[in-house]
Amino acid sequence: MIKRMFIVTVLVIGLLASSCSNDDDNTPSTASLTLELDGLEALGDDYVYEGWIIVNGAPISTGTFTSVTFPQSFTVDAAQLENATTFVLSIEPAGETGTAAATPADTKILVGDFSGDRAPVNTAIVGDFSGSWGLAFLRTPTDEASGSGNNGNDENGIWFGTPQASGPPTAGLGLPVLPAGWKYEGWVVVDGVGPLTTGTFTSFTAVDDSNIFSGTENNAGPPVPGEDFFNNAPAGFTFPLDVRGRTAVISIEPDPDNSPAPFTLKPLVGAMGQETAPTTHDLTYSSDSFPTGWAIR
Repeated sequence: MIKRMFIVTVLVIGLLASSCSNDDDNTPSTASLTLELDGLEALGDDYVYEGWIIVNGAPISTGTFTSVTFPQSFTVDAAQLENATTFVLSIEPAGETGTAAATPADTKILVGDFSGDRAPVNTAIVGDFSGSWGLAFLRTPTDEASGSGNNGNDENGIWFGTPQASGPPTAGLGLPVLPAGWKYEGWVVVDGVGPLTTGTFTSFTAVDDSNIFSGTENNAGPPVPGEDFFNNAPAGFTFPLDVRGRTAVISIEPDPDNSPAPFTLKPLVGAMGQETAPTTHDLTYSSDSFPTGWAIR
């Protein structure tokens, strides 16, 4: 009797061990994805960065982060990571949890294809800005009544275009059309105080979406992006603002954007000279602000 009970006990233990072993075999194995990125800036409180791997054409979240100190590592499914062909980094609303069923927002900032264990990532998904150029002129059309002529205060406004002897100015920005999720924004930098926006835009031959500082005679301004600086000066700034000698910047902003400051991507930068219109001043391409890096599996 004792021998029979012993045999039954051994069989039960064996079955339990076998069951546990089968459970372990069904548990997906995990692996580490490491990000080595340079040039990212912290987002506002309402947004986070989120990584994605593309597996069989479908995006799978690798997790979100807010710190821009690297390296950072994320635990993901080993088989999915092994089969991933591409890594994508997007900007997402905070509070949204990445899941296998989720999809990245339009604001994708970095992308790269895996070659072996590494994917070199860059901002090509936003656009190719290597051939970008810009022209700006100083004039204050929003302070001039129609047909009244120049008020003699052209140093207080900046417009991204080329003035014409007759008729409205023509486009003065050579930039690629942005994908959904992004807009351009113009800025004038006041040393020791900060940047002033001239408004966001997607068209180079239309007014931008802001005229909060403009004059009251012709408030819409000409059909190019820009701004006059007469009214509603923010704290720390003195209006009318003399734009001569100051730095102008064109940035690329996520849309929607919850930060009043320029975003990381700034393809065009230029110093405004002392001459007002019809003289134009150059903005030239700068790659310094474009983040790069690696996704490593």
